[in-house]
Amino acid sequence: MQNTDQPLVSVIIASYNHAPYIEASIESVLAQKYPNIELLVIDDGSKDDSVERIRRLEERHGFDFRVQENKGLSRTLNDAIDRARGTLIAPLGSDDIMLERIARQVAYLQDKPEVGICAGNIQEIDENGNFRGSPKDLPLRRLNFDDVFLDRKPGAPAPTLMIRREALEKVGGFDEQIRLEDLLIELKITRAGYTLDILPEVLAYYRVHATNTYKNYKFMADNVLRTYAQFSEHPAYPEVCARFRNSMMLRCSRESPELAVRLLKEQPLKYWRVKTLRAIARMIL
Repeated sequence: MQNTDQPLVSVIIASYNHAPYIEASIESVLAQKYPNIELLVIDDGSKDDSVERIRRLEERHGFDFRVQENKGLSRTLNDAIDRARGTLIAPLGSDDIMLERIARQVAYLQDKPEVGICAGNIQEIDENGNFRGSPKDLPLRRLNFDDVFLDRKPGAPAPTLMIRREALEKVGGFDEQIRLEDLLIELKITRAGYTLDILPEVLAYYRVHATNTYKNYKFMADNVLRTYAQFSEHPAYPEVCARFRNSMMLRCSRESPELAVRLLKEQPLKYWRVKTLRAIARMIL
């Protein structure tokens, strides 16, 4: 899959307990028509039969595969990037599917050194690969730091990220203390002066299933607030945290009322909004 006439793209799949999905994820990379890709797959301590499934594919296709004790996603990505040779890095979730996207993103980045991250649109699928609704009709858009931090424009879906290595190196890679890696790296890279450009095309299938990270409300709340705290000098920092708490309270008020109560206690009264009152009503009723 390598041709030195075009930039080398390092696709990194960190696999953890996604045995039902990992083969489709790997095969979607192997099916790319772009001629200069290296694929690095790391099993991060899976307890299911992921390793056996990956080894069968490795024997047929010969990509770089390593097995390790569980280190967490951010550390695993950093370790893989250290040994990757590509000037462009494309992390891919081991439960997601890459559509024909590498050539499209490389071509877009070719004459745009100011773009640190290129992303695209997604189509949601369920655990069996069936479509869930239709993708959002979103335009090409360019985001700077304030756009991401203040959530002023629709953001970048994680399964579509392609990141310049130089941008990653400039910001010191992924923060191994923050387990929600995509939001923080987008904020760090845009704060470093790069833009985040999001193409309108559907570039990946995002799989929705019982163990998606976003369904772990405490994990999301803790890591998003810790991410925002790294930019506490921004004048809008209190408002950004308050808006997130209001949204998270409403989302988790029924399934995780203890977390909703905690967030309510953390929320200054001046930031109470309609969402706050709706969350309280759900908790009471």
